[in-house]
Amino acid sequence: MEAAQAKAGCQSQCGNLSVPYPFGTEDGCFMDTKFFIKCNKSVEPPKALLQNSTIDVLHIDLDAGELRILNWLGSDCYNSSGSSFRFSTGLSSGLYNISSTKNKFTAIGYDTYAFITGSVGQDYATGCLSLCDDISDVINGSCSGVREYDISLASYYNHSRILSFNPCSHAFVVKEGEYEFSASHLNNSGEDWKLPMILDWTIEDQSCSEAKKDPETYACKENTICREPKNGNGYLCKCGDVSRGTHMLKSDIDECETLRPCSSTCHNTFGGFYYSCPKGYEGDGRRDGSGCSPMVNHHNWKLHITQTAIG
Repeated sequence: MEAAQAKAGCQSQCGNLSVPYPFGTEDGCFMDTKFFIKCNKSVEPPKALLQNSTIDVLHIDLDAGELRILNWLGSDCYNSSGSSFRFSTGLSSGLYNISSTKNKFTAIGYDTYAFITGSVGQDYATGCLSLCDDISDVINGSCSGVREYDISLASYYNHSRILSFNPCSHAFVVKEGEYEFSASHLNNSGEDWKLPMILDWTIEDQSCSEAKKDPETYACKENTICREPKNGNGYLCKCGDVSRGTHMLKSDIDECETLRPCSSTCHNTFGGFYYSCPKGYEGDGRRDGSGCSPMVNHHNWKLHITQTAIG
């Protein structure tokens, strides 16, 4: 099966999001709590949220071990009287690595300094600074293994020199390639503005060799390859040549029952199936092939062959 699969008997879809195992939306459907996806059915279409947060989950990539989410940006706005609106943002689950290869920290503004700091997974701090006096200096399209970030913004002159075209500063973490600067963003308040970013996820915090020592908790099942990501701890299960989606589930899809591909006897196997004809018959056994026909005994031409059609 090409599509990734939920655990048997569990919800596989939440709105526009496919929810494959080890993720799940209900108790008993996810591997552990870090893979819980809350499905908010009070809106239409239903909205998938990361655990019990307000963070939207847009896509789950089993092969890459990635979550594509929407998160808020931080904003710092001013009017002629001084500061009028300030909104700080961050992410602190401690369960996922914020991708260091697919996200960028970005600041927008011409009287702006923005800081991003974190202490979970790794202590770090960095920032962006920009100063300018005139809108004519703006050029469209250009702008100057942690588990947590906090973004804060401030201004040297409360935007008083550029208030007419840039009352706000903004800063955010965004998936690389998903944001292109526009001069219109300088005059955006930032309210209800969300941008996509990437989180890396793994199974447990063990290497493949460590995880294999306990067959009961080892997540990679038959026909799979254990793979360790370049960034962060833990491991992922990558499918071999057999069907995608069953690589972390012990249960198997019975193709004989779901596809009914055979005209005669169908034998289900883990990840596949094969056909056979009963004794005295020959053929490929396929419903869309030659099927099964009585074998002719060339040494006894008195053999009666009876063909029966049921329809």
